Amino acid sequence: MTKKKNFRCQVQCQKEKRINAEISSDTGIYENEGIRIEVEESLVDECQYGEIRLSMKNESCRENFNIRMEKPIRVYIPMAECPEKITAMYLFNEWWTRPAFVSGFQEIPDFTQVAFFKYRNRFACFVPMVGKEFKAYMVSGTETEICLEMTAYSGGQKEMAEPLYLLAEGPTLTEAVHRAFVWLAEYKGIRVREKRRIPEMFQFLGWCSWDAFYREVSEEKIRQKAQELMGKNVPVRWMIIDDGWLSVQDELLYDFAPDQEKFPNGFKNMIRDIKTKGSIRWFGVWHALGGYWGGILKNSNLDFKEYPYLYRTVNGKIIPSPHTGERFYRDWYEKLRQEEVDFVKVDGQSAVPYYFENSLPVSEAARGMNQALESGASYMDGAIINCMGMAMENILARPTSAVSRNSDDFMPNKENGFAEHLLQNAYNAVYHNELYCCDWDMFWTEHEDCVKHSLLRAISGGPVYFSDQIGKTNLEVLKPLMYEDGRILMMDRAAKPTEDCIFSNPLESGVLKLHNVASWGQCGKGGGIAAYNLTGQRQPYTFSPKDIPDIEVSDTYWVYDFFGKKIFTLNRNESYEGILEAEGFAWFVMLPKKKTGSCIGLLDKYAGFTAVESIQENDDVQTIVVRESGQIGWISEREPGRVLVNADDVTGKIQKKENLYSVPLPENSSKTVLSIIW
Repeated sequence: MTKKKNFRCQVQCQKEKRINAEISSDTGIYENEGIRIEVEESLVDECQYGEIRLSMKNESCRENFNIRMEKPIRVYIPMAECPEKITAMYLFNEWWTRPAFVSGFQEIPDFTQVAFFKYRNRFACFVPMVGKEFKAYMVSGTETEICLEMTAYSGGQKEMAEPLYLLAEGPTLTEAVHRAFVWLAEYKGIRVREKRRIPEMFQFLGWCSWDAFYREVSEEKIRQKAQELMGKNVPVRWMIIDDGWLSVQDELLYDFAPDQEKFPNGFKNMIRDIKTKGSIRWFGVWHALGGYWGGILKNSNLDFKEYPYLYRTVNGKIIPSPHTGERFYRDWYEKLRQEEVDFVKVDGQSAVPYYFENSLPVSEAARGMNQALESGASYMDGAIINCMGMAMENILARPTSAVSRNSDDFMPNKENGFAEHLLQNAYNAVYHNELYCCDWDMFWTEHEDCVKHSLLRAISGGPVYFSDQIGKTNLEVLKPLMYEDGRILMMDRAAKPTEDCIFSNPLESGVLKLHNVASWGQCGKGGGIAAYNLTGQRQPYTFSPKDIPDIEVSDTYWVYDFFGKKIFTLNRNESYEGILEAEGFAWFVMLPKKKTGSCIGLLDKYAGFTAVESIQENDDVQTIVVRESGQIGWISEREPGRVLVNADDVTGKIQKKENLYSVPLPENSSKTVLSIIW
């Protein structure tokens, strides 16, 4: 925590006037020549909270030097103890964060919006705050001081009273991050992830047009892809028509209707035909937060005369209003619903500062835009994929929508693109998952990294969708992710790096390990560790059951090497040591060791243990209910006497490899009862 030491504050005023203030930690106040600055720290719900108040005397009928728009306020916060290691989650562009692994405050990148600290005996999560008008972010500090810059992307203010930062500590990083974001959610009046409802469609397999067609999408191409999926028996249940369908001119939207050349008949007949003929049940469309990338076309069908729910910025952009814009979205979504569209993907959300620069304060604009969007989306039953919106003013402004993109785009043709894609998703999830179901983006099933991506989606805990071009879908890559009806074997939360990976760069040090958990047989939680070698050399790695903080507690665990098809045990504090080949990967399912045996579920699914709906056991019989057909496996040191499937004796069909037993279940069965008699 902060020791008694002066704060430093720099205020940049208009006309190049600059104020350098020393603020005593005893009084927390600087006052000179009509300028008053207060910095106050307090302990609230076990979190340290900082706030700042500034006021400048103004003269009537004279020129005043109020604060400027660009980087107007900088505050240096003295820290009593410096962490041993820091991972700074910084905005590397307007839309997304990625980690920087640094050793001191002076190495923190600009636009860092969350930082993880490792001390000798504890961990901490530091979050620069978003207020009513201003937002703060970290920049390079000094050896002993954190430096925060504050901006509203709108200048001329003579006073402000805003939150400055939040610092939460805990014995583990997981606890520190959780404590911080629970506090932030309550402070901002938004929901944590557990209280957000994931729309039903996102629990099934989907397909998106983006990497298939980019902006050259059309009715003919959508129909062809839907026909292909049906012909290959790929159980896609939802499709997104991404960028390229809208009526636009010069990056501006001029009509709610689809582009007449690409979709001459609108959407309704196409969507109804596709839904009637195949397994697809839901259709979504893409748009940008401002309507299109640049907003609304002046003097178009959507301009003020027809739709008085828009806002004209000082630089001439026409955008849905943060104050009344819900009517814009509701009018649009009402028309889309009439066209059989069920949900939307909304891009460009972190463009708010550029839309409203010098027009509205960034925090006010972001809060209003997100509330307007979600209110309008009531026509879609709240079904939104939030995208390109990881700037903190957006993350902390969405009241209820559940799904938020967690990384930059999957880029199929980018050299070494998988490593960066994995890095962003893994580390962003550490904090992003506290509030949202994280969307790890689409992928191609015919790609050199397709199996890596497939495993990554299986453990992501979020939506799973792909974007293959016409004729390219590989069903075998998708099968380990889903049931026959397209429902995803979804894990309970986002996959996150093990704590020993949080503060080291896996692009340099070698193996990145991710952990996740899921309900298992209504009797507890199983889990798993995925290991990815992100280097071009063989790398050693280790893991332990204790690396998964929320797995069911047990003295001993069975571990199933999914790709190696091997079984072994680990005590809770015992470590496994392995080697991964260059750019190799592995997946280890981990289940508590039960008295008679541990059912690993469907062996051809990455998270096959989640198919186990219930387990009952005594000394003589273990009864297991499984959701779907397939090859079911269980691990035991005891040889079964008999095995029954739906009361039929299948003992003669048992296959055994070491301590792993398996039998085939009846085909086309939605639910099966397996009885193992010892």
